Amino acid sequence: MKSTHFKNVLELSFATFLISTAAVLGKYIQMPAAVIIWWRAFIALIVLYVFCRYKKIAFKFDSYTDRAVIIISAIFLGAHWVTYFYSVKISNVSIGMLSLYTFPAITSILEPIFTDTKFDKAHLPLGLMVLVGIYILAPEFNIQNSDFQGILWGLFSAILFTLRNIILKKRAQKYNGTMLMTFQLIVVTITLSPVLYFMSSSGIENQYPYIILLALFATAIGHSLFLKSLKHFSASTASIILSTQPIFGIILAFFFLNEIPSSNTYIGGALILATVIVESIRSRQK
Repeated sequence: MKSTHFKNVLELSFATFLISTAAVLGKYIQMPAAVIIWWRAFIALIVLYVFCRYKKIAFKFDSYTDRAVIIISAIFLGAHWVTYFYSVKISNVSIGMLSLYTFPAITSILEPIFTDTKFDKAHLPLGLMVLVGIYILAPEFNIQNSDFQGILWGLFSAILFTLRNIILKKRAQKYNGTMLMTFQLIVVTITLSPVLYFMSSSGIENQYPYIILLALFATAIGHSLFLKSLKHFSASTASIILSTQPIFGIILAFFFLNEIPSSNTYIGGALILATVIVESIRSRQK
């Protein structure tokens, strides 16, 4: 049992690392956030569709309700990606990622409301630790400040991501994770298609290697593994473990974007990492 739990935690941690590369790539790619997300979804869709066909994974749903719920969750996913990348672009990787990762606290509050999951009082102090980290991160509470705007967009993205995970939780237990991610990418690609007529994709020929990395590792593989992990953890537990993303992202941004974190970033990151360690230990004991 313990070895199985360790394998599940390790798999989720690997998915976390892959997904954490998205912010760095999104910052680096010189195109509007919505256009990047369309290409990200489109390329990942091709990869996962070919994989599903190779593995003979059927695209079948038990009911129209399941299909509708998955479509709605996909719209939340697409909106989350766009707002997240916008947050990173107008501020920086550390601010965008750390503000997004208020979602474990949001999840711990909303999950018991929308599902039959029992409210765990221990999630309150863990969530508060994350919120304190975000408070320390904020340079000033001024709407004209680009970093503060990045935090607000990150918070909005966190709400969207939380809703997507909660909505998808029960369906993730019923269906193949790769199939679900492929279907969601179809919805995201179709929903965001109009942005190609209003926003420029100029220079994309020089951006393809990075878009392919974003689509393959951060999206196709990373998110498929994350969906699979929802079968083994509650959305709250998975969300808090996934909060190691900012740590990975800040390190990657330092090496590849020359973004040097401030002392406040280190403090906020330490608080987030502490919640991950505590929740990992608690989830193993359950």
